[in-house]
Amino acid sequence: MITVGLDGSPESRAAAEWAAREAALRQVPVRLLHVWQPVPEPVVQAPLLGAETLQHWTERIPREAAEGLRRRHPGVEVTERSRLGSPAGHLIDAARDASLVVGRRIRRNPFGVHIGAVAHAVMHHATAPVAVVAHR
Repeated sequence: MITVGLDGSPESRAAAEWAAREAALRQVPVRLLHVWQPVPEPVVQAPLLGAETLQHWTERIPREAAEGLRRRHPGVEVTERSRLGSPAGHLIDAARDASLVVGRRIRRNPFGVHIGAVAHAVMHHATAPVAVVAHR
């Protein structure tokens, strides 16, 4: 199984596409793991980010990504999970039964390449191989 951290960003969608292509080659399933962190109560009650909106996005992001992958990669089994908590922690836990965990965000700067905090933590603590996919 290939587990992909998914947050709806272009980088995470690129990682999911890469994972689906890799899964087809290996003939293994893909698991999309969408982890969201709790939002402080005042923010949840704000008119633009109410509880319904938060729930809507935490369900919509993995569902739509999974539907797209199934259309574009019909031979690949795609499952989705949503979790509450630390993205790095849940991805590290998922690596226990995954053949590959895919991180996402890479930023270029004048001094080289900066890998995002979640990918960095997963790379250093996961028990499975980790691929970090850059979005172009």
